[in-house]
Amino acid sequence: MGTRFNRVFAFAVATYTLTYRAACRLAHYNDRMAARRTTSPAIETVAFVSLGCPKNLVDSEKMLGLLAENGLTPIDADGEANAIVINTCGFLEASKAESMEEIHRAAELKRAGACQRLVVAGCLVQRHRAKLLEACPDIDALIGVFDRDRIVEAVRGPSSPPGGDVTVGLPVYSSIAGSAAAARAKRGLDDRSAPGYFESDAARLRLTPRHYAYLRMSEGCNQNCTFCTIPSIRGKMRSKPVDAIVTELRELIGDGAFEINLIGQDTTSYGVDIGYAPGLAGLLRTLDQVAGEYGGAWLRLMYAYPSCFTDEMIDAIAGAGNIVNYIDMPLQHINNEVLDRMRRNTSRALIDELLTKLRDRVPGMALRTTLISGFPGETDAQHEELVQFVREFGFDALGVFGYSPEPGTPAGSMHAGGQAVPEHIVQQRIDELMGAQQQVAFTRAASLAHDGVSFDVLIDGVADVAEEADSPDEPGDTYVGRTCQQAPDIDGVTYVQSIHRLVSGELVPCRVVDADGYDLIALPVSECEPTVALPVLG
Repeated sequence: MGTRFNRVFAFAVATYTLTYRAACRLAHYNDRMAARRTTSPAIETVAFVSLGCPKNLVDSEKMLGLLAENGLTPIDADGEANAIVINTCGFLEASKAESMEEIHRAAELKRAGACQRLVVAGCLVQRHRAKLLEACPDIDALIGVFDRDRIVEAVRGPSSPPGGDVTVGLPVYSSIAGSAAAARAKRGLDDRSAPGYFESDAARLRLTPRHYAYLRMSEGCNQNCTFCTIPSIRGKMRSKPVDAIVTELRELIGDGAFEINLIGQDTTSYGVDIGYAPGLAGLLRTLDQVAGEYGGAWLRLMYAYPSCFTDEMIDAIAGAGNIVNYIDMPLQHINNEVLDRMRRNTSRALIDELLTKLRDRVPGMALRTTLISGFPGETDAQHEELVQFVREFGFDALGVFGYSPEPGTPAGSMHAGGQAVPEHIVQQRIDELMGAQQQVAFTRAASLAHDGVSFDVLIDGVADVAEEADSPDEPGDTYVGRTCQQAPDIDGVTYVQSIHRLVSGELVPCRVVDADGYDLIALPVSECEPTVALPVLG
């Protein structure tokens, strides 16, 4: 993610109060926008920039679907679109900087006359609201995380005067409900008629390749980790009803998706908030059955929470033919004192027991995790414990983030209160952790090649090395794909060398013959078998 941020300003956590000077600026801005609304031609095309995590990507796809349904044409070139929508991420300082960089870049296009409207949506809007207008007065509309269904009016421009936020009157079109409950009430719904996640993620215009997709199981989180801003942005845990998930799964498979990545802020707690007693285990069994009706699929569980993972969930994964043997489970740390300060509601002993169960009871289980380095107060000894844990356990995939102090969080207060770990120390610790993981991953990849292990590989497309050739689709190409142990975008890949033409979405039985760092190199099994030429008789 980019880190350039050429406009320095502070974001307040408390409700923003407009200053007199800001009010004057915004009033002047309102006059300019009113004039533009009377002279600008109709909006017909829209460019979309989606930033952040897969949950944000699903939001972007849904908004694109609504825009396309309304007759707007999505195009790739934002310099040629009538309107630009930026769906922002506001989770970490680096992601906020990246979002602001994209907003300013789009604003420059607007000032140059290359587009008519600039719409900003997503987490940064939900978190900072009117502050964004001070940072970039060229913004025409703001859409919060609970108000995706207002995107068409935001892009086309409202036919009536700007509506405004429920807590802060804004001089541009805005729809920023303060919570899911407020958004539900504004739409005339209640908990009984629309429990849990009441929004629809169906009929999306997908930004992923046709053969894989993300399926959101839930939104929000009840865990309240001390470093995290998600509950303050996305709200409390809201599970999507099972029927809605099943309907969406059928839609995605029917649209050509074979790999379905199940996502949420905390997928392990699925169903608790809506009284769904079978929980995640019951949902996985149901989805496995539905996938079987279509001849099979890869269902991949992401964002699992360690303190909530039960034996029943392990059994459900072990007994489901369409749930791949892969779990993404962010652990963040392993030292008990750090886990307590993070408020993770778990311990090293519980984590060790869970990981051992997963590998013992689910043959071939691949485990991915993410860690935070440099959490406030983390000592050298606690860091060394984490490094040793990475070396000894041997995760199949692992990522490390340096701690990012977020205003309004307990950990942010710890950081500001004298417990901050110096940045150069944090970077050293990240390097040590990733060095330990690199040794684990490289050794594992080399072992798979030495043993000639076979996997089904889902082809994503022609590899870059082949795309540079004169005839990339001719026999003899190198293709890039993934085994069931490699999630899209975050894990390594498998390069498949084949004398035959392969197509995206094709599932090819392959044998690993070599390794290149984190990545595997494989041949189709059909091309590994020896052939015998018989003489022609007669």
